[in-house]
Amino acid sequence: MSNPYKYSTIVLAVALALLLIYNIYTNVNIGPKFGQTTSGIGTPLSASELSVINNASESNFITAGNMLLNGTLSDPVMLSKNPQVKPYVIGGKQSVIYIGAISCIYCGENRWAMALALSRFGNFSKLFIGYSSFGDGDIPTLYWTHDNYTAPGVGYGNYYSSSYINFISADYDSNITQGFQLPAISDPLIYYIQRAPNATYAGAMAYMNSTNNFTGTPFTLWGSSLNLGADGIVFGNTTPTSSKLPLTYMTHQQVFNQLKSFNDQFAYAEYAAADVYVAQVCASLNGSMPSICNSNTITAIEGKLGI
Repeated sequence: MSNPYKYSTIVLAVALALLLIYNIYTNVNIGPKFGQTTSGIGTPLSASELSVINNASESNFITAGNMLLNGTLSDPVMLSKNPQVKPYVIGGKQSVIYIGAISCIYCGENRWAMALALSRFGNFSKLFIGYSSFGDGDIPTLYWTHDNYTAPGVGYGNYYSSSYINFISADYDSNITQGFQLPAISDPLIYYIQRAPNATYAGAMAYMNSTNNFTGTPFTLWGSSLNLGADGIVFGNTTPTSSKLPLTYMTHQQVFNQLKSFNDQFAYAEYAAADVYVAQVCASLNGSMPSICNSNTITAIEGKLGI
């Protein structure tokens, strides 16, 4: 006896397939699928977006820093002492050194605070739309340079200038549709050293490796303070209660709007995390330094950090 549902099932399957094809070719109801999007990836920030970073109000840093000091932040920002090493000096200037991976979710959320902190000592002529990998949060972030998000390698360098510090950055590149990845060798930093584009980067990568403190990404040096991971865990304007992160479902424009408006917990925590980095650099500078280094808030954070 024939199956009475056989032909109706086939007709339904064909209809669904035709509908899918129609949607693909007409873009009907097709848009960014948050949690699996690369919308705008690699695009330089607009002038207005870049201004949110470069021209951040110093009062925002002071307000957020005071919240950090009095314990009124909703998100964890660390005020613990980090390993202290000799500053890495090039051309008479101390250096901020960043080693990360574009697939890394903690690198991704941390670059917002890093960019804000670096804006106190100089400015960016370019930053780029980026994401962590699909398999590691797929959160909106910034890339320092033109990273390759389809194949392994390292993206070195940035578009940052400062009269106070050097910024030396390196991100391991990998397929953005996969999970978190680092070079598959016992000492991943050797990979960064071997592929450095010049002696400056090779020396900086070798210096970070010589500290014997690498435990994963992000791995950063701010003045004389080594940071073994992100200094703040900031994943959106609501505190995550599950593995579903609010930041995953935010667009870059929403992030910029929140940082600019500075009236919610996401913005407060990002600026506070930036304050920690600012304090670490200020504590290591001698002579000329930006005005924020003389604020009572930053010097109080230095005291809490023991530097």
